[in-house]
Amino acid sequence: MGTLRDLVVATRDAARTLANADAATRTVGLEALAARIRESAQTLRDANEIDLKNAEAAGLAPAMIDRLRLTPKVIEQMAVGALQVAALRDPVGEVVDVGVRPNGLRVKKMRIPLGVVLVIYESRPNVTVDAAALCIKSGNAVVLRGGKEAFESNRALAAIIGDSLQAAGLPRAAATFVPTPDRDALADLLTFDELIDVVIPRGGEGLIQFVTERSRIPVLRHAKGVCHVFIDKDADLAMALEICYNSKVERPGVCNACETVLVHKEVAEAFLPAFFGKLSRARVTFRADSRARALVPAMDAAATDDFGREFLALTVAVAVVDDLDAAIAHIARYGSNHTESIVTRNESTARRFQREVASSLVAWNASTRFNDGFELGLGAEIGISTTKLHAFGPMGVSELTAQKWVVDGDGQVRE
Repeated sequence: MGTLRDLVVATRDAARTLANADAATRTVGLEALAARIRESAQTLRDANEIDLKNAEAAGLAPAMIDRLRLTPKVIEQMAVGALQVAALRDPVGEVVDVGVRPNGLRVKKMRIPLGVVLVIYESRPNVTVDAAALCIKSGNAVVLRGGKEAFESNRALAAIIGDSLQAAGLPRAAATFVPTPDRDALADLLTFDELIDVVIPRGGEGLIQFVTERSRIPVLRHAKGVCHVFIDKDADLAMALEICYNSKVERPGVCNACETVLVHKEVAEAFLPAFFGKLSRARVTFRADSRARALVPAMDAAATDDFGREFLALTVAVAVVDDLDAAIAHIARYGSNHTESIVTRNESTARRFQREVASSLVAWNASTRFNDGFELGLGAEIGISTTKLHAFGPMGVSELTAQKWVVDGDGQVRE
């Protein structure tokens, strides 16, 4: 095996081959990937079992172990996700804008691959497949650097991806697995700006900060998910209860789980006792402001930093607010531009909330858990960007392309 730089140089060379491959060839590679994932389910479970035992021995939090686990359902979802990405419209070469200048020049924009994408991620081995599938579909080579807690699972998945590329006649190096979880190796990768076009970090605040501070490569940030549900005065309270429950309880350790519930003062007395009862039965703990605790004293008092915190656990912050303006102001102060939801029967209220809240997904009468590439029809996602350059929200195949200008003429010269 060569040096880390040698691996990335090979990926850079493979990127040109992949970008010039036709859509059918890339689709064959993704279909082969789905088949191999299913055929290799036991191999993946065996590798994952090593990671799970190591994680438990290291005292990893239960929510993090949940994200690490490759159940039969998760393995099947990876295969289905690869097939869904394969079935998407190929973005490479798509002409997205056409105009004709007064001199007859036909001016167009064409989608092209970004080139080489470095994806840095923690815990969830299914990201290995999602990232590879999306990059292959969009003609990008990818360097995969997972966390040490999922090292064996990621290595097994990367081998399957390489086999699938090779079966389609594409270079294995188009999806390169970094064979060490060492942080020094990551620091080196972040200096390869002449080889890597963009880096996408997925993980906790510490990882995001590490990458952002050290990278010489442009970074598409996936910051923490401080997600809110606002229960408006015109809400259907039964619906609101189910949305809050799903947003918080279904998978509390993921970035689109609800971390704060805001309740309009006019419905707080009717809503909060039922909310407390239902979520308490699911072992949720509460961090509530004084107005909420006045109605449900059993809720614990919120600390000064509980609003704006990503708990990633069965804990939720709760506040009573005066009106829509106060809810929007609270989100502007404490949110992370990730995901927010309003529950209301009033369409004008909902539309104002959607217009003024500056998060990557703003839902009306729906769970925060829908901010996900799979759920939004992207097949999968390589991350949820919480910055607006060059993508915002879940990033699918279109978001993994850039646009170049293409000009057609018939002899025009500039005067």
